[in-house]
Amino acid sequence: MSDPAISFPIFGEGFVLEPPRSFSVFGLPIYLYGVIIAAGFLLGMLYLYARREDFGLTRDNVLDMMIISVLGGIVGARLYYIAFRPEEFFGAGKWGNILRLREGGLAIYGGIIAVVIVTLVYCRKKKLPVGRTLDGGIMALLIGQAVGRWGNFVNREVFGYETELPWRMGLTYDLNGATSTVYVHPTFLYESLWNAVGFALLHVFSKRFRKRYNGQMFLLYLLWYGIGRFLIEGIRTDTLYIPGTTLRVSQCLAGLCAVVSAAVLIKNGLTRRKAAEIHEMEE
Repeated sequence: MSDPAISFPIFGEGFVLEPPRSFSVFGLPIYLYGVIIAAGFLLGMLYLYARREDFGLTRDNVLDMMIISVLGGIVGARLYYIAFRPEEFFGAGKWGNILRLREGGLAIYGGIIAVVIVTLVYCRKKKLPVGRTLDGGIMALLIGQAVGRWGNFVNREVFGYETELPWRMGLTYDLNGATSTVYVHPTFLYESLWNAVGFALLHVFSKRFRKRYNGQMFLLYLLWYGIGRFLIEGIRTDTLYIPGTTLRVSQCLAGLCAVVSAAVLIKNGLTRRKAAEIHEMEE
């Protein structure tokens, strides 16, 4: 079956897109999904490079983080996916699937977790302030996430349940000469826009609020992304579940991140406010 044509009725009946999944260079297939992911990653790292001094980083730090983020992100995203889809990878004749990355099977939350871990190890080795480094890292991450979700668009994946909302996305399938269109939530677009808005807000926050503390932006990222992912994950059709349950893995993790980060932000805010009041009284 060929890839379905994509339409958005809000732009008119004639607005139909049929982006290819890949193209060839000297006979070698290049997948647009990978190109878009790479573009988002590079844009994010360029932003971090341009603002490296604001986050106490050097050129070498940014280049190092670029390398470890790629390696850690891919491994983490793959392991996360494998952990919750074991039936696809374990068993007679299935072990080789673990290395078939070109066929898909990456989960962004696994990549984020892995990147945070390798960043923590790197900070300890280089004696960098963890909170401040993570603050810069999540700015690059938000750009990568906002752009990277469009890789799901060309792959016709990461969409939600059927809907008749004005901004619905149509997928038109050709079934032996007959066409059938299904209208769904464009959840890839929801998440891309959510991350773009989050980046804009945190960019302004990092420029305007000079009294922020190290790690505050990272906590705000966890809160913002957690809320958005929790809501969006609930209407996705291609989601990972905790084995033996109907609980969506990423939705549970997103909700947990949002609650914990909100609690820590409130606690830190109250602590800093109390410290400021004591300081004023002593003066």
